[in-house]
Amino acid sequence: MNPTSQTTFQELFNKYQSMIAQLCLGYASGDHDLASDLTQEVFINTWNAMDRFEGRSSYKTWIYRITVNTCLQYHRKNKYQKYVPIGEKETGIEAEESGQKEEKSNDLYKAIDQLSKVDRLIITMVLEELEYEEIAQIIGISETNLRVKIHRIKKRLKKLMSYG
Repeated sequence: MNPTSQTTFQELFNKYQSMIAQLCLGYASGDHDLASDLTQEVFINTWNAMDRFEGRSSYKTWIYRITVNTCLQYHRKNKYQKYVPIGEKETGIEAEESGQKEEKSNDLYKAIDQLSKVDRLIITMVLEELEYEEIAQIIGISETNLRVKIHRIKKRLKKLMSYG
C-alpha cells in the first residue's frame, strides 16, 4: 500500500469509525463485544480494499457498503449458531431516567434483532440518519423501493415492540 493510501485510510478511520461502530452495534442487537469485532473486521476489510477503490461513489458510501457486506458475511458464517447477547444491564445505582432510556434502547435492539439481516442494516442506517438516497445506493435498490421497505420495517418494529 502506498503512503497516500495509508493517509487516506487513517482519515477514513478517524472520520467514520464512530458511525461504523454504531451501525455494527445495531446489527449486533446491542452486543458491544460483537459490534466491536465487526467494526474491527470492517476496517481490516477497508484496509485490504484501499488500492481497489475506484471512486465511483463517495468514500462514505464505499465504507458503508463494506460494513453491510461484512455484517452479512458474519451472518452467513454464523447463521446456525444461536445468538444470545451477553452482558445484561449492569447492577448498581442508576438514575431512573437513564435506566428507562437504556431499557427502551434494549427493547429497540431486541425488536431489531427479530428483523431479517438486511432489514436490520437498513433500519440501523436510518437511525444513523443517513440520507435515503445513500442507503439505497449502499443496499443496491431504488430509493422508492427503499422507502417502501422502511415503511414496512417501521410497522414491523412497532408491532414487535407493542407485544414486547
